[in-house]
Amino acid sequence: MHQQSGNGGLDGTGIGIAVLDSGLYNDHRSFRGNDGSRIVKNVDFTGEGITTSDPYGHGTHVAGLAGGTGGSGIPSAYEGIASNAKLINLRVLNSHGTGTTSALLSALDWVMTNRAIYNIRVVNMSLGALSIDSYRNDPACRAVRRLVDAGIVVVAAAGNNGKNNLGQKLYGMIHSPGNEPSAITVGAANTYATDDRNDDTIATYSSRGPTRSYRTDTQGIKHYDNLIKPDLVAPGNKLVSAQAEHNLLVTTNPQLDATRTTDEERDMMFLSGTSMATPIVAGAAALLLQANPNLTPNMVKAILMYTAQPLAGFNMLEQGAGELNIEGAVRLAKLVRTNLTNSTRLGSPLLTSSTSPTARSTIAGQTLSWGQGIVAGYTYVTGSNLINRYQKIYGLGMLLGDGIVLSNGMLLGDNTMMSTGMLLGDNILVSNGMLLGDGWPFLACGVLLGDGVLLGDGVLLGDGVLLGDGMLLGDGMLLGDAILQSSSATVGGEPGGAMEIVEP
Repeated sequence: MHQQSGNGGLDGTGIGIAVLDSGLYNDHRSFRGNDGSRIVKNVDFTGEGITTSDPYGHGTHVAGLAGGTGGSGIPSAYEGIASNAKLINLRVLNSHGTGTTSALLSALDWVMTNRAIYNIRVVNMSLGALSIDSYRNDPACRAVRRLVDAGIVVVAAAGNNGKNNLGQKLYGMIHSPGNEPSAITVGAANTYATDDRNDDTIATYSSRGPTRSYRTDTQGIKHYDNLIKPDLVAPGNKLVSAQAEHNLLVTTNPQLDATRTTDEERDMMFLSGTSMATPIVAGAAALLLQANPNLTPNMVKAILMYTAQPLAGFNMLEQGAGELNIEGAVRLAKLVRTNLTNSTRLGSPLLTSSTSPTARSTIAGQTLSWGQGIVAGYTYVTGSNLINRYQKIYGLGMLLGDGIVLSNGMLLGDNTMMSTGMLLGDNILVSNGMLLGDGWPFLACGVLLGDGVLLGDGVLLGDGVLLGDGMLLGDGMLLGDAILQSSSATVGGEPGGAMEIVEP
């Protein structure tokens, strides 16, 4: 990370990352800084009352990926993305890796109240619940929106329901609160443990869009959110990070132990999932905010997407804007003006330089092109004005999808929110690995605006039934396009509506 031209010398110093998870093993050397532990606050919301440590083992691994040092005596290859960031441990998942929506809401409210004390600029949620209610009504989504509107970047896992038990692709399985449009929703890429990005693919388990949470009108008709998600993807397969002492995951799955040392404060472990990809993006957001503290959450999100690398052969409902490119994102963030506000005139210069940055990055000796576009609700936007001109959608209290309206069957830009000189897409594309707007049509963007038929690897119908790709579980729960749930259904061992970590 530190040898790249764009992000050299950045380590997250001064930025607070709140990790809402199963707790953190405070004594792990990955969390030590020059002045002692970088875990500056520990709060338990589970009600177990036993510890703020991590008896399950998930949260420690997640935090190490976002902001771990790798630990003394551990190879630097295991260093996290923002290795000197402050970590705020908010334990919302219990010793079995499950939790309640009320615990999550309490933790998000705590962040809102205490954000200034610990300079919390980033929230990581490698967790999720089955997404049923529209983001307009889902309390977790509404809590996320409140934080984003207050200037906090919220990063959420897409989920690990990308395939059924027959290995067939599933669409429409994005978790809550990953279905919230203001969140940065992250899917998982499989790097096959190589530096070569040309062989990277989307992990088969990574949840695909569109979001199929819905609201029901007064006539009983369901209206699906149908947003393009995830927003981007990051490495998430077989990642090595900090291991909590005596944790349940390794105790019951010894093969996850990566180092097998006798020093528990140095132990590392393997995990896979969108849970692992999410803190990679959260750490990247911390680097952007260290480089340019005045970035809004929407600007952070737009920069991460604009500089991402589209992966060839995968559509936008699988990868969003593409795979995370930290070098390019930090390099672009450094060029963004620091005096932008919501009152900045639409179309004003966005960068301090009159020359656009080179839209390519060289990583591990390989040069890749930026996708040069952003995913924006039901469609995507491409064009150099996304980084050359200030867009009102970058302000606080906005969504990147604001200003895109449907008129006469065409997608149009609202010039009060978005300047001219940009292209709105009219098809969800399968990428050819170059620009976001390149590739071949997968389905029409306009289809996402209604509840009609979505043609993909399965047939997604507007009545909430995914034909050919559904997966029937016990307790009356149907995991497919919509979730049909009986009163006795449980998620992760808790009553319906509970959260669980998003592991495959």
